Amino acid sequence: MATTRTATTQWKGALLDGSGTVSLDTSGVGTFDVTWASRSQDANGKTSPEELIAAAHSSCFSMALSHGLAQAGTPPQSVETKADVTFQPGEGITGIVISVRAQVPGLTAEEFQAAAETAKANCPVSKALTGTTITLNAELLS
Repeated sequence: MATTRTATTQWKGALLDGSGTVSLDTSGVGTFDVTWASRSQDANGKTSPEELIAAAHSSCFSMALSHGLAQAGTPPQSVETKADVTFQPGEGITGIVISVRAQVPGLTAEEFQAAAETAKANCPVSKALTGTTITLNAELLS
């Protein structure tokens, strides 16, 4: 069964001096301020499309990796994923770095790296972001 998730942005003014809010409509967990300055300079307590992409990518990757490891008979004790999305004004998103650290009993570093690469390739958000370079750093914790 397919699901649809919805977010809405209300924007007022021009790009450089305007501002907006992004609401996470489906979950209702919040409304967040967004401005051009928060996107292209310092966040100053506001979010950006790139931060929202980073949140989506890190959570999707963690789910994909956890599922793949469990399917292989080695469920993780913990998975921590950070996604860094780089935005260059005038150019767009220039890259994403996924850094994952996990505790997975019974797995070698090589097996973990392979599982992480598979998750990177098959996570639905990774697939949606194929227009940019995605780099993976994977660390198996003992």
